[in-house]
Parts: sequence; structure tokens; C-alpha cells
Amino acid sequence: MLRETCRQGRAWLDAGFAPLVLAVNVSAHQVRHDDFGERVDTVLQASGFPPELLELELTESTLMEQRADMVALFDRLRARKIRLAIDDFGTGYSSLAYLKRFPLDILKIDKGFIADISQDSDDREITLAIISMAHSLGFKVLAEGVETAEQLAFLKANGCDMYQGYYRSKPLPAEAFVKLLAPPEPA
Repeated sequence: MLRETCRQGRAWLDAGFAPLVLAVNVSAHQVRHDDFGERVDTVLQASGFPPELLELELTESTLMEQRADMVALFDRLRARKIRLAIDDFGTGYSSLAYLKRFPLDILKIDKGFIADISQDSDDREITLAIISMAHSLGFKVLAEGVETAEQLAFLKANGCDMYQGYYRSKPLPAEAFVKLLAPPEPA
């Protein structure tokens, strides 16, 4: 998946589209392999995709291990300007210790907190706390699963930096996604 994402990203850049950050989910199993950092380097070199446009999404369980070699790996990836994100924040063990230990860029709020944000005061309060905490630690915040204008309005009003979900677009194959990137044709 990493190889294909970087290949496609390079193709879009070569076609003249504006640079955009592409995210790839990475499993704990992949990260535990001693050669993960080298594999990422190899893929980036082979594809020519800029490392600063790559985001690796990690689960909370991956970070919970807090092994020194993993901290060093993440430091090396960040030194290459690769972005690191915690995916589905709030659904795992949610130990906050790893937030200060790992060099992270983005905290992605799980869609479970976003789905009922218009009706559920607990979800609103949890979301506000996550946004505030993440910003105080220097992270950007992305809300997952945004499906309505009400959800988006709440998130924007409360400082959420980015969002993803069906409100913008359902998941698309690369050929269909490129239509979102292209400027509209003149009338």
C-alpha cells in the first residue's frame, strides 16, 4: 500500500496537480520489523515522492509499546519530514503518556465521537477536550467520519484543523479522486 500510494502521489505531481499529503495506515506488525524505516526510505527513493507529503497513520496500540527502538524509528522518520498521525484516537488504551514521548504531528479524532456530536453533550465535551489537548501539545487535529454540515460547523467553530468523511466525499478510486483535484472546466 505504501508503494502504491507513493507511486500515485508522484504521478499526480508529475501531472501538474498541487502537492497534497497522502496518508497510509501502518500496522503495529509492520512497525515492529527492524527494516521498516529502510523500507519507507526505499519506497520514497524509488517513487520520487517527497517525504514531506507522506503521512503514516499509527494506531494507539502501536504507540502503547513505547519501546526505545520505536521512539528512535519515529524520530528518524520525522527527521526526514515524514508526518506521523495517531489514527482513531480515543478508541484504544488512550494512555496520554505516549503523546509526549513520540514525535507526532496529527491526532485523528475517532468517528465514534463525531457521529452524534450534534445531539450528545458527552461527545461534544470529549471532542473539545481532545482538540484543546492536541493543540496545547502542538498537534494538528483531524476529525474522522464527518457526515453533516452541523458536525463540520461545530468542529470549525471549535478549532478543529481538518476533517474527512462522507460530507466531503465517499472513498474513491484514484481515477475518480483526480476529478476532485482538477480545476473546474470553464463554462
